[in-house]
Amino acid sequence: MTTIETTADLEACMGVAGLPVKMKIIDHIDAAAASWLAASPLAFVAFAGDAGPVATLAGGKTGFAKAGNGTTLAVPIAALDDAPKAVGQGAGLLFLIPGIDETMRVNGRVKNLTDETVEIAVEECFVHCGKALIRSDFWAAAPCSAPDDARAFLSAARFLALATADADGGADMSPKGDPADGLIHLQDGVAALAERPGNRLAYGFHNMVAQPLTAAVVVVPGSTRIAMVSGKAVITSDEAARSAFVVDGKTPILVTRLEGAAPVLRESRALAAAKPWPAANHAASTVDPSAVLVAHVKANKSKGLAAMALRKVVNRKTIAMGLEDSYRKRLY
Repeated sequence: MTTIETTADLEACMGVAGLPVKMKIIDHIDAAAASWLAASPLAFVAFAGDAGPVATLAGGKTGFAKAGNGTTLAVPIAALDDAPKAVGQGAGLLFLIPGIDETMRVNGRVKNLTDETVEIAVEECFVHCGKALIRSDFWAAAPCSAPDDARAFLSAARFLALATADADGGADMSPKGDPADGLIHLQDGVAALAERPGNRLAYGFHNMVAQPLTAAVVVVPGSTRIAMVSGKAVITSDEAARSAFVVDGKTPILVTRLEGAAPVLRESRALAAAKPWPAANHAASTVDPSAVLVAHVKANKSKGLAAMALRKVVNRKTIAMGLEDSYRKRLY
């Protein structure tokens, strides 16, 4: 098996993110991101911990998570399936809006923790591409019952969010989506999942190289039952491992194997509160992901002539066309 053990190995396989991708990241919650939060009833959440990251969910009525002055994010403890343990823990949140494929990622650290609220100091905020939700057909789901057997549940699952942590205790939550039977395979205590084309930021993979303990929330869209899966991540470019995840004739770049995985099924209070399905039951959102991306590129503080030029020329039409082209030609 060919394992990926260093950042150099990883970048040789995946490449590196270009300036336009890096410039979509800002260090605060601006007005555009606050509008996203106001329309979101659901978030997948990662908290870093001494025993590895915890993957969980938060949900409720739209706008359950509140931006403070732009530098903080407040999430009600009651909205979380699992609360953080201490101030200083890394936190990564992935916010969804019903009917919209793109997601909003907010990364930071727990600043204050009470019986009622967790306050997160924001370090990063950016829009993530919609490929995972598109591959999983996430918003086409209707309320349904999921299997109560772990192996059958994983076979039926089409979406997961992967929680990772870096060596300094920062946390990240990354979305993954695939058709049923193609998302995650369980065999002999190892859960394997594919890495499809993305934006090459590869936060999760860089984290796993530095600190391999990893956790995931696995979802059958339409059901409030979830599977919790955790283990030690081993990233491989092995051809046999990758060939098990071929979709539409496309072989994934890499496969992540979570060793020591023992899936646990449970009901998610957050999913039940968010009621994300059917998406049509939610009021159509006026949030425009392409416009949010433009706002973030313009607000990014990167210096240099290339960054200045990009801020000047970026526009909603170009961003929207680029996303559509990527989803059509490079979904797998």
